[in-house]
Amino acid sequence: MKIAVLPGDGIGPEILAEAVKVLNALDGLDFDLQQAPVGGAAYDQTGDPLPTSTLELARKSDAILFGAVGDWKYDTLPREQRPEQAILGLRRELGLFANLRPAMLYPELAGASSLRPEVVAGLDILILRELTGDIYFGKPRGVRELEGGERQGYDTMTYTETEIRRVAELGFDLARKRGKKLCSVDKANVLETSQFWRDIVTDMGKRYPDVALSHMYVDNCAMQLVRNPKQFDVIVTGNLFGDILSDEASMLTGSIGMLPSASLDANGKGLYEPIHGSAPDIARKNLANPLATILSAAMMLRYTFDRPEAADKIEAAVRKVLQQGYRTPDIHEPETRKVGTVEMGDAVVAALKR
Repeated sequence: MKIAVLPGDGIGPEILAEAVKVLNALDGLDFDLQQAPVGGAAYDQTGDPLPTSTLELARKSDAILFGAVGDWKYDTLPREQRPEQAILGLRRELGLFANLRPAMLYPELAGASSLRPEVVAGLDILILRELTGDIYFGKPRGVRELEGGERQGYDTMTYTETEIRRVAELGFDLARKRGKKLCSVDKANVLETSQFWRDIVTDMGKRYPDVALSHMYVDNCAMQLVRNPKQFDVIVTGNLFGDILSDEASMLTGSIGMLPSASLDANGKGLYEPIHGSAPDIARKNLANPLATILSAAMMLRYTFDRPEAADKIEAAVRKVLQQGYRTPDIHEPETRKVGTVEMGDAVVAALKR
């Protein structure tokens, strides 16, 4: 199993080190782990946030395990040289069109959620975000000067029918394996692109009579996620809306440090990363929560390598350490045991071995 390990910036190297430690603790699996710079770290070395050598390693690997990119010190760089261009470039160049972001509340973290325990207890939803279209990649884009000297910034929201159909198909397939409910989120009352999205998804729904399809405007969905999140099973939506809604959903689970993600191509090759950012303010302080990254490694074993039993072992080990009361600062509560990044990784390894 050839895995490209791309630590990135901020807390990326710390959390990725713990995920690698957990992978290496699994018996009977052979990993070929090769590391390369990405993001700001790569820019410092090469002047490019996604060097050709890093992209080639990602292409040749079976999967990519990704940390995080970004730091305030790079904010003055031209946009094409900023660390975030690395992850956008990987998504584009590798065709990673489907972003799976599960939001599941562990019973032990019900008190850490921003909502009352009775509202979120038993929460288990999956947000499917289209990842290579929408306003993030649409052209034309830029800043121009209008007549009279007024400046105007502009971006283009665009989706092709093929892009919508392939992510909708995955959404229906995922819903079939779960609770058989799919909610498509858009802004069809305002945006032509969203109305097109809704029309295509509605047409796709005719092929899946066993899946209950519903539609919801994104503003209402944002409200419903904090009002009654357990009404959802699988949510499928575009790039921009999915980015925002999945971060909102993370707080239902207690911390953004608990949410893994998988970004998949049409053949199941994937890039696996926590959904949180690089958090440079806590980098190298042994404060970051590595569990989202460890759970991302479990998703890698499940979706790319078809090793569900190994994924189950990692997820069970994470549940065990939470039951034992281990908590990083972001999920710490009274009467629990506060630990650092390394100690949390060690606890997961110990649970695996038992």
